[in-house]
Amino acid sequence: MLKRVGRQWQLIVATVLLLPLILYAQLCFQRPPYTPTQQTLFPGISYQRSVYSSPRPYILHLITLDLTTPGIQAFTTPGQSAENRGETTARTTSEFLQEFNLQLAINANYFYPFREKAPWDFYPRRGDRVNLVGQAISNGNAFASAQADWPALCISPANRAQISATGECPVGTAQAVAGRDLLILNNNPVALSEPESDQPYSRTAVAVNETGETLWLAIVDGKQPLYSEGITLAELTEVFKQLGVDTALSLDGGGSSTLVVKTGSKPTVLNAPTHTKILMRERPVANHLGFYAQK
Repeated sequence: MLKRVGRQWQLIVATVLLLPLILYAQLCFQRPPYTPTQQTLFPGISYQRSVYSSPRPYILHLITLDLTTPGIQAFTTPGQSAENRGETTARTTSEFLQEFNLQLAINANYFYPFREKAPWDFYPRRGDRVNLVGQAISNGNAFASAQADWPALCISPANRAQISATGECPVGTAQAVAGRDLLILNNNPVALSEPESDQPYSRTAVAVNETGETLWLAIVDGKQPLYSEGITLAELTEVFKQLGVDTALSLDGGGSSTLVVKTGSKPTVLNAPTHTKILMRERPVANHLGFYAQK
């Protein structure tokens, strides 16, 4: 009898110890396959997943948008008026896509306040109020002011995109989000301000061609050994150089980096975000860049 009870306790202890590994393995299988792929998502919007093994394993998710295609229209997270200091309500990228019935969405600006100490101790949560860093415009309403050294992606009512190195979008801009690191300007790589600290990381970035008719969205997953360990800004710059972009800008990255597409009536996460060290957990963020498209 005592032996039977002892074995039962051993089984319980072993199960408790193995449970985190079992859950982690299940989440690993939810990640996108470690294989290259290329497909058209919607008219004028294509998706490419590229897998690299050198200088470390990483996966690049690349969206190419032809902004001249009928039906494609940008939209960014609506915010509050200027007197509210540009505050928005935090949402995950999937929630943003669903709430506004979009076909495609990524995360955008850096924001504050923010903390990430444990799976149960983080800020913001869904519905919390946050402030944006840099320019933010939604449907012509500028609710977060431009800031020096925070360049902005500006999209006109005519659906043409440009990246403003000053962070100030032209008068009449319909949609805008801001980033931190300008990677390429006028077809020339920009020297990094702190190249010694350029480490592999999860990244979200945007780029445009000279006419503003083509827009690229790039997402790279990080902090996932043997799957996707991130990319440096210098390496991301090289990716955009190979594409022949005119201007490229890095947005908020890390656990914020998320790419979502609508499949049927539900959102599908195309990359492998990591929030509070939990795989495939989306982080609620301050704002997003989304697109409508014909199905």
